[in-house]
Amino acid sequence: MENPRPSIDSQDFHRVAATANLPSILYSLYWKRFSTAGAVWSIFGGLITAVVLIIFSPAVSGVPTAMFPNVDFALFPVDTPAIVSVPVGFFLGWLGSVLKPDGGKFADQAPEMEVRSMTGGGAEAALDH
Repeated sequence: MENPRPSIDSQDFHRVAATANLPSILYSLYWKRFSTAGAVWSIFGGLITAVVLIIFSPAVSGVPTAMFPNVDFALFPVDTPAIVSVPVGFFLGWLGSVLKPDGGKFADQAPEMEVRSMTGGGAEAALDH
């Protein structure tokens, strides 16, 4: 019986999106020293890590249900790249923030942004077009 799971499905796209966005969202909500460089490093580092791990996973090669079943370049033995790529995103967000801090440039906006992110206060009403 053949495995009904397609080689790459919508779950893989959700994993890539979560890897790219989750560390940056959580850091920006809960860590006041999170910097712009940390956000960029977290988003792009997590995204690139997830895509590379998917390319070298069994979803692409090495198993009968893969995109390329006749070749085997599956170096990463797990179908779920988020196990590795989400922690990589968190690490790169921390590293980028430590190596390239924003300093006090946005420190005066931190309390206001915290209230807005937690309550939605300050959101504008819908525009009438």
